[in-house]
Amino acid sequence: MSANTFTTTGDESRQTAGAAPEAAGGEALRPHAEDSFAAELRALAAADDRPRPERWQLSPWAVATYLLGGTLADGTVITPKYVGPRRIVEVAVTTLATDRALLLLGVPGTAKTWVSEHLAAAVSGDSTLLVQGTAGTPEEAIRYGWNYARLLAHGPSREALVPSPVMRAMAQGMTARVEELTRIPADVQDTLITVLSEKTLPIPELGQEVQAVRGFNLIATANDRDRGVNELSSALRRRFNTVVLPLPATPDEEVDIVSRRVGQIGRSLDLPAGPEGLDEIRRVVTVFRELRAGLTTDGRTKLKSPSGTLSTAEAISVVTNGLALATHFGDGVLRSGDVAAGILGAVVRDPAADRVVWQEYLETVVRERDGWKDFYRACREVSA
Repeated sequence: MSANTFTTTGDESRQTAGAAPEAAGGEALRPHAEDSFAAELRALAAADDRPRPERWQLSPWAVATYLLGGTLADGTVITPKYVGPRRIVEVAVTTLATDRALLLLGVPGTAKTWVSEHLAAAVSGDSTLLVQGTAGTPEEAIRYGWNYARLLAHGPSREALVPSPVMRAMAQGMTARVEELTRIPADVQDTLITVLSEKTLPIPELGQEVQAVRGFNLIATANDRDRGVNELSSALRRRFNTVVLPLPATPDEEVDIVSRRVGQIGRSLDLPAGPEGLDEIRRVVTVFRELRAGLTTDGRTKLKSPSGTLSTAEAISVVTNGLALATHFGDGVLRSGDVAAGILGAVVRDPAADRVVWQEYLETVVRERDGWKDFYRACREVSA
């Protein structure tokens, strides 16, 4: 390595993929993907005999299998992490095997962050090299910062520099993640242009640079609702291959996603997930899909749509909260009364306009639907 290059030391990254860090006071509330699914990743690595790109933990085929699920030759079942078109996952994985960065785009609640995390876990064994985009994200979060006590005492030096997650990923040949890219101010976004085009990050204060080693790539996420907040420059957008994550195509697909995710969250919170709750999950999904589309499932009645997104992620939240109510204040069986308040909170974001939309939907659709009387009464009770 030349005198003008810079690298991070091993102790600045997680030491072992799959080795969960100790949480303060006990088990982590929400383990990272590489920790939660460590057994599946090990099984895939053992069975994976296909070519792997430099520094990848798995081959592209195995990464796609990890996300989409399947059964290995030894009988190991790989649970689906993403339910959707296979080609979308294949294009995303293939992008990471090239020199182009990946932009996951979609409406809120389409699992962009979830897919990003699991891609990084499967490719690099570490999903924690993360920059969370906000309106206040500074340039240092993407490039590097300084330990100001050391900087003032000794001037610019290797010891005074604080590498960003992107810098660490470049030096170690790993996958970095940038969440909510369009929330980041435009001038800070453009810090990524040199990183993605030249694969280098200059450090003029030290007369050095970080050169990305093979295996480095970057996954960014952005949602369609943020268009116009901080649009990506054409120069930056050209550095990404954009993959659009759609909403679930069918009600059954969305019910499956909600059921799986609620089951995972429920186990971490010691909540039961019995089959009795499937009817309520299907009702929540139906309500969200109809209001989102502005049309009933049978196509006969047009509806007004509320101001919120009513995403799959919000459906998961409503059902999880209902399951907690059923567990702690009921008999553990998810019923209409447990999800009614959550649905009201998700639908009625604008107290004036959205409440009218919700009341019309209750009276014209829910009230007349066979088998939904208990749901109608529960929703009317919390809406009164």
